[in-house]
Amino acid sequence: MPAVQPEPEPEPALASDPASASASASASASASAPDLRSVSRLTVPVLAFCGAVVAVMQTLVVPLLPHVPDLTGATPGAAGWLVTITLLTGAVFTPVLGRAGDMYGKRRVLLASLGVLSAGSVLCALTSAIGVLIAGRALQGAALAVIPLGISIIRDELPAERILPSIALMSSTLGIGAAIGLPVAAVVVENFDWHTMFWASAALGVLDVVLVLCFVPESPLRTPGRFDVIGTLGLAVTLVGALLAITQGADWGWASARTLGLLGGSLLVGLLWGRYELRTASPMVDLRVSARPAVLLTNVAGLLIGFAFYANSLVTAQMVQEPTSTGYGLGASIVVSGMCLLPGGLAMVALSPVSARISAAYGPRTALALAAAVMALGYVVRFFTSHSLGLIVAGATVVASGTAIAYSALPALVMRAVPVSETGAANGLNTLMRSVGQACCSAVVAAVLAHVTFTVGGRSAPTLHAYLLIFLIAAGAALAALVVTLFLPSARPGGPAGNVAVTTAAPAARETMT
Repeated sequence: MPAVQPEPEPEPALASDPASASASASASASASAPDLRSVSRLTVPVLAFCGAVVAVMQTLVVPLLPHVPDLTGATPGAAGWLVTITLLTGAVFTPVLGRAGDMYGKRRVLLASLGVLSAGSVLCALTSAIGVLIAGRALQGAALAVIPLGISIIRDELPAERILPSIALMSSTLGIGAAIGLPVAAVVVENFDWHTMFWASAALGVLDVVLVLCFVPESPLRTPGRFDVIGTLGLAVTLVGALLAITQGADWGWASARTLGLLGGSLLVGLLWGRYELRTASPMVDLRVSARPAVLLTNVAGLLIGFAFYANSLVTAQMVQEPTSTGYGLGASIVVSGMCLLPGGLAMVALSPVSARISAAYGPRTALALAAAVMALGYVVRFFTSHSLGLIVAGATVVASGTAIAYSALPALVMRAVPVSETGAANGLNTLMRSVGQACCSAVVAAVLAHVTFTVGGRSAPTLHAYLLIFLIAAGAALAALVVTLFLPSARPGGPAGNVAVTTAAPAARETMT
Protein backbone atom coordinates (compact mmCIF):
# COMPACT_ATOMS: atom_id res chain seq x y z
CA MET A 1 0.00 0.00 0.00
CA PRO A 2 1.52 3.39 -0.92
CA ALA A 3 2.61 5.60 1.95
CA VAL A 4 1.07 9.00 2.56
CA GLN A 5 3.52 11.75 1.66
CA PRO A 6 3.18 15.54 1.76
CA GLU A 7 1.81 16.61 -1.59
CA PRO A 8 4.19 18.53 -3.87
CA GLU A 9 3.39 21.87 -5.35
CA PRO A 10 2.02 21.24 -8.86
CA GLU A 11 3.31 23.02 -11.90
CA PRO A 12 1.14 25.62 -13.63
CA ALA A 13 -1.22 24.16 -16.18
CA LEU A 14 -0.19 24.41 -19.82
CA ALA A 15 -2.78 25.61 -22.27
CA SER A 16 -2.93 24.10 -25.72
CA ASP A 17 -2.66 27.47 -27.45
CA PRO A 18 -1.97 31.14 -26.57
CA ALA A 19 -5.62 32.14 -26.85
CA SER A 20 -6.80 29.51 -24.41
CA ALA A 21 -3.86 30.36 -22.12
CA SER A 22 -4.93 34.00 -22.08
CA ALA A 23 -8.54 33.07 -21.44
CA SER A 24 -7.54 30.68 -18.68
CA ALA A 25 -5.34 33.31 -17.05
CA SER A 26 -8.18 35.80 -17.18
CA ALA A 27 -10.57 33.32 -15.61
CA SER A 28 -8.02 32.41 -12.95
CA ALA A 29 -7.45 36.02 -12.10
CA SER A 30 -11.17 36.59 -11.80
CA ALA A 31 -11.56 33.66 -9.43
CA SER A 32 -8.47 34.22 -7.30
CA ALA A 33 -8.71 38.01 -7.03
CA PRO A 34 -12.33 38.82 -6.18
CA ASP A 35 -13.65 42.27 -5.48
CA LEU A 36 -12.89 42.29 -1.75
CA ARG A 37 -15.15 45.30 -1.22
CA SER A 38 -18.14 43.01 -1.83
CA VAL A 39 -17.03 40.36 0.68
CA SER A 40 -18.09 41.03 4.25
CA ARG A 41 -16.41 39.56 7.30
CA LEU A 42 -19.76 37.91 7.95
CA THR A 43 -19.98 36.19 4.56
CA VAL A 44 -18.40 32.92 5.71
CA PRO A 45 -20.15 32.82 9.12
CA VAL A 46 -23.50 33.45 7.42
CA LEU A 47 -22.91 30.68 4.87
CA ALA A 48 -21.80 28.32 7.65
CA PHE A 49 -24.92 29.17 9.67
CA CYS A 50 -27.06 28.39 6.62
CA GLY A 51 -25.31 25.04 6.25
CA ALA A 52 -25.82 24.18 9.92
CA VAL A 53 -29.54 25.04 9.73
CA VAL A 54 -29.96 22.79 6.69
CA ALA A 55 -28.10 19.96 8.42
CA VAL A 56 -30.32 20.33 11.49
CA MET A 57 -33.35 19.93 9.22
CA GLN A 58 -32.08 16.54 8.04
CA THR A 59 -32.12 15.05 11.58
CA LEU A 60 -34.90 17.14 13.10
CA VAL A 61 -37.55 14.41 13.13
CA VAL A 62 -35.35 11.51 14.33
CA PRO A 63 -36.33 11.90 18.03
CA LEU A 64 -39.95 12.29 16.95
CA LEU A 65 -40.18 9.10 14.87
CA PRO A 66 -41.24 6.70 17.69
CA HIS A 67 -44.14 9.06 18.53
CA VAL A 68 -45.34 9.82 14.98
CA PRO A 69 -47.82 6.90 14.78
CA ASP A 70 -49.59 8.11 17.94
CA LEU A 71 -49.46 11.77 16.95
CA THR A 72 -50.66 11.37 13.36
CA GLY A 73 -52.36 7.97 13.18
CA ALA A 74 -49.80 6.85 10.60
CA THR A 75 -48.21 3.42 10.41
CA PRO A 76 -44.56 3.06 11.52
CA GLY A 77 -43.64 2.44 7.87
CA ALA A 78 -45.24 5.72 6.80
CA ALA A 79 -43.52 7.54 9.67
CA GLY A 80 -40.16 6.31 8.40
CA TRP A 81 -40.77 8.24 5.18
CA LEU A 82 -40.21 11.46 7.11
CA VAL A 83 -36.51 10.55 7.01
CA THR A 84 -36.41 8.64 3.72
CA ILE A 85 -37.96 11.43 1.66
CA THR A 86 -35.26 13.92 2.69
CA LEU A 87 -32.59 11.48 1.50
CA LEU A 88 -34.34 11.17 -1.86
CA THR A 89 -34.99 14.86 -2.52
CA GLY A 90 -31.59 15.86 -1.15
CA ALA A 91 -29.86 13.37 -3.44
CA VAL A 92 -31.76 14.57 -6.52
CA PHE A 93 -31.70 18.32 -5.96
CA THR A 94 -28.14 18.73 -4.65
CA PRO A 95 -26.33 18.18 -7.99
CA VAL A 96 -29.19 19.78 -9.95
CA LEU A 97 -29.20 23.01 -7.95
CA GLY A 98 -25.40 23.01 -7.90
CA ARG A 99 -25.46 23.02 -11.70
CA ALA A 100 -28.17 25.69 -11.73
CA GLY A 101 -26.00 27.83 -9.45
CA ASP A 102 -23.07 27.56 -11.87
CA MET A 103 -25.33 28.70 -14.72
CA TYR A 104 -27.71 31.26 -13.20
CA GLY A 105 -25.97 32.56 -10.07
CA LYS A 106 -25.03 30.72 -6.89
CA ARG A 107 -26.46 33.30 -4.49
CA ARG A 108 -29.74 33.36 -6.40
CA VAL A 109 -30.12 29.58 -6.22
CA LEU A 110 -28.98 29.59 -2.58
CA LEU A 111 -31.79 32.00 -1.71
CA ALA A 112 -34.30 29.86 -3.59
CA SER A 113 -33.13 26.77 -1.67
CA LEU A 114 -33.52 28.53 1.67
CA GLY A 115 -36.98 29.70 0.62
CA VAL A 116 -37.96 26.12 -0.18
CA LEU A 117 -36.66 25.01 3.24
CA SER A 118 -38.79 27.66 4.98
CA ALA A 119 -41.85 26.70 2.94
CA GLY A 120 -41.41 23.03 3.82
CA SER A 121 -41.04 23.91 7.51
CA VAL A 122 -44.24 25.97 7.51
CA LEU A 123 -46.08 23.15 5.74
CA CYS A 124 -45.01 20.69 8.46
CA ALA A 125 -45.87 23.16 11.23
CA LEU A 126 -49.46 23.59 10.00
CA THR A 127 -50.46 19.92 9.81
CA SER A 128 -50.64 16.56 11.54
CA ALA A 129 -51.50 14.68 8.34
CA ILE A 130 -48.72 12.27 7.45
CA GLY A 131 -49.01 12.90 3.70
CA VAL A 132 -48.59 16.66 4.09
CA LEU A 133 -45.77 16.14 6.59
CA ILE A 134 -43.93 13.97 4.07
CA ALA A 135 -44.41 16.65 1.39
CA GLY A 136 -42.99 19.30 3.73
CA ARG A 137 -40.03 17.10 4.59
CA ALA A 138 -39.41 16.62 0.85
CA LEU A 139 -39.05 20.39 0.49
CA GLN A 140 -36.71 20.53 3.49
CA GLY A 141 -34.52 17.80 1.98
CA ALA A 142 -34.19 19.70 -1.30
CA ALA A 143 -32.37 22.47 0.60
CA LEU A 144 -29.33 20.23 1.15
CA ALA A 145 -27.88 21.97 -1.94
CA VAL A 146 -27.18 24.99 0.29
CA ILE A 147 -23.88 23.44 1.44
CA PRO A 148 -22.20 22.87 -1.97
CA LEU A 149 -23.56 26.22 -3.16
CA GLY A 150 -21.96 27.92 -0.15
CA ILE A 151 -18.65 26.19 -0.87
CA SER A 152 -18.80 27.41 -4.46
CA ILE A 153 -19.46 31.00 -3.38
CA ILE A 154 -16.48 30.80 -1.04
CA ARG A 155 -14.24 29.63 -3.89
CA ASP A 156 -15.43 32.42 -6.16
CA GLU A 157 -15.37 35.31 -3.69
CA LEU A 158 -12.58 34.84 -1.16
CA PRO A 159 -8.83 35.40 -1.56
CA ALA A 160 -6.77 32.22 -1.87
CA GLU A 161 -5.43 32.21 1.68
CA ARG A 162 -8.96 32.16 3.16
CA ILE A 163 -10.45 29.48 0.93
CA LEU A 164 -9.32 26.30 2.72
CA PRO A 165 -10.28 27.37 6.27
CA SER A 166 -13.64 28.64 5.01
CA ILE A 167 -14.60 25.54 3.04
CA ALA A 168 -13.45 23.43 6.01
CA LEU A 169 -15.99 25.19 8.21
CA MET A 170 -18.71 25.16 5.54
CA SER A 171 -18.34 21.48 4.75
CA SER A 172 -18.20 20.48 8.41
CA THR A 173 -21.60 22.07 9.06
CA LEU A 174 -23.20 18.94 7.60
CA GLY A 175 -21.93 16.97 10.58
CA ILE A 176 -22.10 19.83 13.09
CA GLY A 177 -25.77 20.48 12.40
CA ALA A 178 -26.64 16.80 12.63
CA ALA A 179 -24.84 16.43 15.98
CA ILE A 180 -26.45 19.55 17.45
CA GLY A 181 -29.88 19.02 15.90
CA LEU A 182 -30.59 15.70 17.62
CA PRO A 183 -30.34 16.90 21.24
CA VAL A 184 -32.12 20.18 20.49
CA ALA A 185 -34.98 18.36 18.76
CA ALA A 186 -35.14 15.89 21.66
CA VAL A 187 -35.58 18.74 24.15
CA VAL A 188 -38.37 20.24 22.04
CA VAL A 189 -40.16 16.89 21.67
CA GLU A 190 -40.11 16.24 25.43
CA ASN A 191 -41.11 19.75 26.58
CA PHE A 192 -43.16 21.45 23.87
CA ASP A 193 -45.76 20.78 21.21
CA TRP A 194 -43.95 18.92 18.44
CA HIS A 195 -45.03 21.48 15.82
CA THR A 196 -42.82 24.01 17.62
CA MET A 197 -39.64 22.64 16.10
CA PHE A 198 -41.02 23.18 12.59
CA TRP A 199 -42.03 26.76 13.40
CA ALA A 200 -38.52 27.31 14.76
CA SER A 201 -36.95 25.85 11.62
CA ALA A 202 -39.14 28.08 9.44
CA ALA A 203 -37.99 31.13 11.40
CA LEU A 204 -34.35 30.09 11.02
CA GLY A 205 -34.87 29.65 7.28
CA VAL A 206 -36.29 33.16 6.96
CA LEU A 207 -33.41 34.51 9.05
CA ASP A 208 -30.98 32.78 6.70
CA VAL A 209 -32.59 34.47 3.70
CA VAL A 210 -32.25 37.90 5.31
CA LEU A 211 -28.62 37.28 6.29
CA VAL A 212 -27.70 36.08 2.80
CA LEU A 213 -29.34 39.15 1.23
CA CYS A 214 -27.34 41.40 3.56
CA PHE A 215 -23.92 39.76 3.69
CA VAL A 216 -23.37 37.33 0.82
CA PRO A 217 -22.40 38.74 -2.60
CA GLU A 218 -23.41 37.18 -5.88
CA SER A 219 -20.60 35.46 -7.74
CA PRO A 220 -19.92 37.03 -11.15
CA LEU A 221 -18.90 33.67 -12.64
CA ARG A 222 -21.37 31.94 -14.94
CA THR A 223 -21.29 28.78 -17.05
CA PRO A 224 -23.04 29.47 -20.37
CA GLY A 225 -25.23 26.94 -22.11
CA ARG A 226 -28.73 25.48 -21.97
CA PHE A 227 -29.97 23.77 -18.81
CA ASP A 228 -30.03 20.01 -19.37
CA VAL A 229 -33.68 19.12 -18.64
CA ILE A 230 -33.47 15.58 -20.05
CA GLY A 231 -30.27 14.91 -18.11
CA THR A 232 -31.91 16.22 -14.94
CA LEU A 233 -34.92 13.92 -15.34
CA GLY A 234 -32.69 10.94 -16.11
CA LEU A 235 -30.57 11.60 -13.02
CA ALA A 236 -33.68 11.96 -10.86
CA VAL A 237 -35.20 8.69 -12.06
CA THR A 238 -31.90 6.85 -11.58
CA LEU A 239 -31.34 8.17 -8.06
CA VAL A 240 -34.91 7.80 -6.84
CA GLY A 241 -35.14 4.20 -8.09
CA ALA A 242 -31.82 3.16 -6.58
CA LEU A 243 -32.30 4.94 -3.24
CA LEU A 244 -35.86 3.68 -2.86
CA ALA A 245 -34.64 0.11 -3.31
CA ILE A 246 -31.77 0.67 -0.84
CA THR A 247 -33.82 2.36 1.87
CA GLN A 248 -36.93 0.17 1.58
CA GLY A 249 -35.33 -3.15 0.66
CA ALA A 250 -35.34 -4.41 4.26
CA ASP A 251 -39.12 -3.87 4.52
CA TRP A 252 -40.01 -5.05 1.02
CA GLY A 253 -37.54 -7.94 0.94
CA TRP A 254 -34.23 -7.73 -0.89
CA ALA A 255 -35.31 -10.42 -3.35
CA SER A 256 -38.82 -9.01 -3.88
CA ALA A 257 -39.99 -8.04 -7.34
CA ARG A 258 -40.40 -4.43 -6.25
CA THR A 259 -36.83 -4.10 -4.95
CA LEU A 260 -35.20 -5.93 -7.86
CA GLY A 261 -37.38 -4.07 -10.35
CA LEU A 262 -36.35 -0.69 -8.98
CA LEU A 263 -32.67 -1.63 -8.95
CA GLY A 264 -32.83 -3.02 -12.48
CA GLY A 265 -34.83 -0.09 -13.78
CA SER A 266 -32.52 2.48 -12.22
CA LEU A 267 -29.50 0.68 -13.68
CA LEU A 268 -31.04 0.70 -17.17
CA VAL A 269 -32.07 4.35 -16.96
CA GLY A 270 -28.64 5.20 -15.55
CA LEU A 271 -26.89 3.63 -18.52
CA LEU A 272 -29.13 5.49 -20.99
CA TRP A 273 -28.64 8.69 -19.02
CA GLY A 274 -24.85 8.28 -19.09
CA ARG A 275 -24.86 7.79 -22.84
CA TYR A 276 -26.99 10.90 -23.30
CA GLU A 277 -24.79 12.99 -21.00
CA LEU A 278 -21.69 12.05 -23.00
CA ARG A 279 -23.32 13.25 -26.22
CA THR A 280 -24.97 16.50 -25.13
CA ALA A 281 -23.14 19.80 -25.42
CA SER A 282 -24.09 21.13 -21.96
CA PRO A 283 -24.56 18.08 -19.71
CA MET A 284 -26.13 18.04 -16.28
CA VAL A 285 -23.05 16.14 -15.05
CA ASP A 286 -19.82 16.26 -17.04
CA LEU A 287 -19.04 12.55 -16.96
CA ARG A 288 -15.68 13.03 -18.65
CA VAL A 289 -14.54 15.23 -15.78
CA SER A 290 -16.23 12.96 -13.21
CA ALA A 291 -14.41 9.91 -14.60
CA ARG A 292 -10.95 11.35 -13.96
CA PRO A 293 -9.22 9.49 -11.13
CA ALA A 294 -8.91 12.64 -9.01
CA VAL A 295 -12.69 13.20 -9.14
CA LEU A 296 -13.92 9.61 -9.29
CA LEU A 297 -11.86 8.37 -6.36
CA THR A 298 -12.76 11.45 -4.31
CA ASN A 299 -16.46 10.71 -4.85
CA VAL A 300 -15.99 7.04 -3.91
CA ALA A 301 -14.18 8.14 -0.77
CA GLY A 302 -17.03 10.57 -0.06
CA LEU A 303 -19.57 7.73 -0.26
CA LEU A 304 -17.55 5.59 2.17
CA ILE A 305 -16.99 8.51 4.57
CA GLY A 306 -20.73 9.28 4.48
CA PHE A 307 -21.46 5.65 5.38
CA ALA A 308 -18.97 5.63 8.27
CA PHE A 309 -20.18 8.98 9.63
CA TYR A 310 -23.89 8.13 9.58
CA ALA A 311 -23.49 4.92 11.55
CA ASN A 312 -22.21 6.99 14.46
CA SER A 313 -25.33 9.19 14.44
CA LEU A 314 -27.83 6.37 13.91
CA VAL A 315 -26.53 3.94 16.51
CA THR A 316 -25.42 6.09 19.43
CA ALA A 317 -28.79 7.47 20.51
CA GLN A 318 -30.59 4.15 20.06
CA MET A 319 -27.94 2.14 21.88
CA VAL A 320 -27.96 4.18 25.09
CA GLN A 321 -31.79 4.20 25.12
CA GLU A 322 -31.97 0.39 25.16
CA PRO A 323 -33.40 -0.77 28.53
CA THR A 324 -31.04 -2.06 31.19
CA SER A 325 -32.77 -5.43 31.00
CA THR A 326 -30.87 -6.09 27.73
CA GLY A 327 -27.67 -6.38 29.75
CA TYR A 328 -25.91 -3.60 27.83
CA GLY A 329 -28.46 -0.80 27.49
CA LEU A 330 -28.31 2.23 29.78
CA GLY A 331 -32.03 3.13 29.74
CA ALA A 332 -31.19 6.75 28.94
CA SER A 333 -33.89 9.29 28.10
CA ILE A 334 -34.31 10.71 24.63
CA VAL A 335 -32.66 13.97 25.73
CA VAL A 336 -29.65 12.23 27.30
CA SER A 337 -29.22 10.04 24.23
CA GLY A 338 -29.23 13.10 21.99
CA MET A 339 -26.69 14.85 24.20
CA CYS A 340 -24.25 12.00 23.58
CA LEU A 341 -23.62 13.45 20.11
CA LEU A 342 -23.21 17.05 21.24
CA PRO A 343 -19.49 16.79 22.20
CA GLY A 344 -18.83 15.41 18.71
CA GLY A 345 -20.54 18.43 17.16
CA LEU A 346 -18.46 20.81 19.26
CA ALA A 347 -15.31 18.89 18.31
CA MET A 348 -16.19 19.34 14.63
CA VAL A 349 -16.45 23.10 15.13
CA ALA A 350 -13.06 23.19 16.88
CA LEU A 351 -11.33 20.94 14.35
CA SER A 352 -12.45 22.60 11.11
CA PRO A 353 -9.60 25.18 11.17
CA VAL A 354 -7.13 22.46 12.20
CA SER A 355 -8.12 20.32 9.25
CA ALA A 356 -7.67 23.32 6.95
CA ARG A 357 -4.12 23.76 8.24
CA ILE A 358 -3.41 20.07 7.63
CA SER A 359 -4.67 20.41 4.05
CA ALA A 360 -2.64 23.57 3.50
CA ALA A 361 0.57 22.02 4.86
CA TYR A 362 0.36 18.49 3.48
CA GLY A 363 -2.46 18.56 0.94
CA PRO A 364 -6.12 17.50 1.20
CA ARG A 365 -5.28 13.92 0.19
CA THR A 366 -3.16 13.53 3.32
CA ALA A 367 -5.87 15.17 5.43
CA LEU A 368 -8.51 12.78 4.09
CA ALA A 369 -6.31 9.74 4.73
CA LEU A 370 -5.72 10.90 8.31
CA ALA A 371 -9.45 11.48 8.77
CA ALA A 372 -10.37 7.99 7.58
CA ALA A 373 -7.80 6.47 9.95
CA VAL A 374 -9.18 8.49 12.89
CA MET A 375 -12.75 7.39 12.10
CA ALA A 376 -11.68 3.74 11.99
CA LEU A 377 -9.88 4.21 15.32
CA GLY A 378 -13.04 5.73 16.79
CA TYR A 379 -15.03 2.62 15.92
CA VAL A 380 -12.34 0.41 17.45
CA VAL A 381 -12.77 2.44 20.66
CA ARG A 382 -16.54 2.00 20.42
CA PHE A 383 -16.21 -1.76 19.88
CA PHE A 384 -14.44 -2.23 23.21
CA THR A 385 -16.23 0.43 25.31
CA SER A 386 -19.96 -0.14 24.84
CA HIS A 387 -20.97 -0.44 28.52
CA SER A 388 -20.04 3.02 29.84
CA LEU A 389 -21.84 6.23 28.89
CA GLY A 390 -18.64 8.28 29.17
CA LEU A 391 -16.66 5.93 26.95
CA ILE A 392 -19.51 5.71 24.42
CA VAL A 393 -19.45 9.51 24.17
CA ALA A 394 -15.65 9.45 23.84
CA GLY A 395 -15.77 6.94 20.97
CA ALA A 396 -18.53 8.88 19.21
CA THR A 397 -16.48 12.08 19.57
CA VAL A 398 -13.40 10.46 18.02
CA VAL A 399 -15.50 9.40 15.01
CA ALA A 400 -16.94 12.92 14.74
CA SER A 401 -13.43 14.39 14.87
CA GLY A 402 -12.36 12.27 11.93
CA THR A 403 -15.53 13.29 10.10
CA ALA A 404 -14.70 16.98 10.58
CA ILE A 405 -11.31 16.54 8.91
CA ALA A 406 -12.78 14.43 6.11
CA TYR A 407 -15.65 16.78 5.33
CA SER A 408 -13.25 19.71 4.96
CA ALA A 409 -10.78 17.78 2.80
CA LEU A 410 -13.34 16.39 0.31
CA PRO A 411 -14.42 19.72 -1.26
CA ALA A 412 -10.77 20.83 -1.44
CA LEU A 413 -9.98 17.67 -3.43
CA VAL A 414 -12.96 18.27 -5.71
CA MET A 415 -12.18 21.92 -6.37
CA ARG A 416 -8.56 21.36 -7.33
CA ALA A 417 -9.66 18.71 -9.86
CA VAL A 418 -12.47 20.55 -11.72
CA PRO A 419 -12.69 23.85 -13.61
CA VAL A 420 -14.14 26.79 -11.73
CA SER A 421 -17.15 26.79 -14.08
CA GLU A 422 -18.25 23.44 -12.62
CA THR A 423 -17.56 24.02 -8.91
CA GLY A 424 -21.22 23.98 -7.85
CA ALA A 425 -22.14 20.88 -9.83
CA ALA A 426 -18.99 19.00 -8.79
CA ASN A 427 -19.42 19.76 -5.09
CA GLY A 428 -23.10 18.90 -5.42
CA LEU A 429 -22.15 15.52 -6.87
CA ASN A 430 -19.72 14.88 -4.01
CA THR A 431 -22.38 15.83 -1.46
CA LEU A 432 -24.73 13.47 -3.31
CA MET A 433 -22.25 10.62 -2.91
CA ARG A 434 -22.09 11.28 0.83
CA SER A 435 -25.90 11.16 0.91
CA VAL A 436 -25.89 7.85 -0.96
CA GLY A 437 -23.41 6.53 1.60
CA GLN A 438 -25.75 7.63 4.39
CA ALA A 439 -28.70 5.93 2.69
CA CYS A 440 -26.73 2.70 2.34
CA CYS A 441 -25.68 2.94 5.99
CA SER A 442 -29.30 3.46 7.07
CA ALA A 443 -30.32 0.30 5.20
CA VAL A 444 -27.47 -1.77 6.64
CA VAL A 445 -28.08 -0.57 10.21
CA ALA A 446 -31.81 -1.27 9.93
CA ALA A 447 -31.16 -4.77 8.57
CA VAL A 448 -28.63 -5.67 11.29
CA LEU A 449 -30.71 -4.33 14.18
CA ALA A 450 -33.83 -6.06 12.84
CA HIS A 451 -32.29 -9.49 12.35
CA VAL A 452 -29.62 -9.85 15.09
CA THR A 453 -32.07 -9.86 18.02
CA PHE A 454 -33.15 -11.66 21.14
CA THR A 455 -36.24 -11.61 23.34
CA VAL A 456 -36.04 -9.76 26.64
CA GLY A 457 -38.86 -8.56 28.85
CA GLY A 458 -41.42 -9.92 26.41
CA ARG A 459 -40.16 -7.90 23.45
CA SER A 460 -37.58 -8.29 20.72
CA ALA A 461 -34.45 -6.14 20.99
CA PRO A 462 -31.12 -5.98 19.15
CA THR A 463 -28.32 -7.89 20.83
CA LEU A 464 -25.06 -6.24 21.82
CA HIS A 465 -23.42 -8.18 18.99
CA ALA A 466 -25.69 -6.35 16.53
CA TYR A 467 -24.25 -3.00 17.58
CA LEU A 468 -20.70 -4.36 17.63
CA LEU A 469 -21.21 -5.70 14.11
CA ILE A 470 -22.29 -2.24 12.95
CA PHE A 471 -19.13 -0.75 14.47
CA LEU A 472 -17.02 -3.26 12.56
CA ILE A 473 -18.84 -2.55 9.29
CA ALA A 474 -18.44 1.21 9.77
CA ALA A 475 -14.76 0.79 10.62
CA GLY A 476 -14.39 -1.28 7.44
CA ALA A 477 -15.97 1.55 5.42
CA ALA A 478 -13.53 4.05 6.95
CA LEU A 479 -10.56 1.79 6.17
CA ALA A 480 -11.83 1.34 2.61
CA ALA A 481 -11.98 5.14 2.31
CA LEU A 482 -8.37 5.24 3.51
CA VAL A 483 -7.28 2.78 0.80
CA VAL A 484 -9.15 4.72 -1.90
CA THR A 485 -7.59 7.97 -0.70
CA LEU A 486 -4.05 6.58 -0.90
CA PHE A 487 -4.57 5.94 -4.63
CA LEU A 488 -5.68 9.50 -5.35
CA PRO A 489 -3.29 11.51 -7.54
CA SER A 490 -1.04 13.48 -5.22
CA ALA A 491 -1.52 16.75 -7.08
CA ARG A 492 -3.21 18.23 -10.11
CA PRO A 493 -2.01 21.04 -12.34
CA GLY A 494 -3.68 24.35 -11.84
CA GLY A 495 -2.31 25.78 -8.60
CA PRO A 496 -1.11 24.80 -5.15
CA ALA A 497 -3.33 22.46 -3.20
CA GLY A 498 -3.63 25.00 -0.47
CA ASN A 499 -4.89 27.64 -2.87
CA VAL A 500 -7.50 25.50 -4.62
CA ALA A 501 -6.86 27.57 -7.71
CA VAL A 502 -8.69 27.41 -10.99
CA THR A 503 -7.79 24.55 -13.26
CA THR A 504 -7.92 24.46 -17.03
CA ALA A 505 -9.66 21.10 -17.11
CA ALA A 506 -12.40 22.51 -19.33
CA PRO A 507 -12.17 25.11 -22.05
CA ALA A 508 -11.83 28.54 -20.55
CA ALA A 509 -14.43 29.80 -22.99
CA ARG A 510 -17.06 28.09 -20.80
CA GLU A 511 -16.37 30.64 -18.06
CA THR A 512 -18.00 34.04 -18.58
CA MET A 513 -18.43 37.11 -16.47
CA THR A 514 -21.74 38.84 -16.06
